[in-house]
Amino acid sequence: MGDANPVAIVLIIVFLVLSLAFHEAAHGWVALKCGDPTARDMGRITLNPIPHIDPFMTIILPTILLLTSPFIFGGAKPVPVNFYNLRKPYRDMALVALAGPVSNFLLAILFAVVFKVFIKYDFYTEDQLAPRVIETAVYFNILLATFNLLPIPPLDGSRIMAWILPPGIREPYVQLERFGMILVFVLIVSRVLNEPIIGAMLTMYDAVNWIASAGGAW
Repeated sequence: MGDANPVAIVLIIVFLVLSLAFHEAAHGWVALKCGDPTARDMGRITLNPIPHIDPFMTIILPTILLLTSPFIFGGAKPVPVNFYNLRKPYRDMALVALAGPVSNFLLAILFAVVFKVFIKYDFYTEDQLAPRVIETAVYFNILLATFNLLPIPPLDGSRIMAWILPPGIREPYVQLERFGMILVFVLIVSRVLNEPIIGAMLTMYDAVNWIASAGGAW
């Protein structure tokens, strides 16, 4: 979308912000179901994107990347979860974490279905604005899902890994969170993550496409 017009850029950012809001609301909703009302009490179980917006990660960084790079990435203000309110803390934190990527996977399917309907029934051709924006929404929801599943603290995948690991390894692993975002940044800049992320995205894209096509029925 490097040659996108201003309308396309605005629409893509809107879809990205809404997708991030859905991701964060999913975290908060599952946390509530697991016994922690913190997100609910702070008004974070909502699809209204405003409470979830982090000015840099949600708006500035994705816009810069959208204009300058084939890679788009962003984030939202993390939903607060009180570990000690959860009924089974490590298991429930894993479920709370998993809810975010699952929400993006479901959104990717929804957008893929919309794209296919647009094209199949000749509402648009593939090179028109609406399907291009929707196709980009499929792409970045798959990216958000796969990236967040990486087992690097504080990404969602690390919460799942913390539940799986034995206690003797879990504690030092969880302590890596204080350096986690630096580690993530270094891995992104060094492109060490490119191959595994692209491979995972292609696998997830195939799954999304298959489901959106009703198993190949159309």
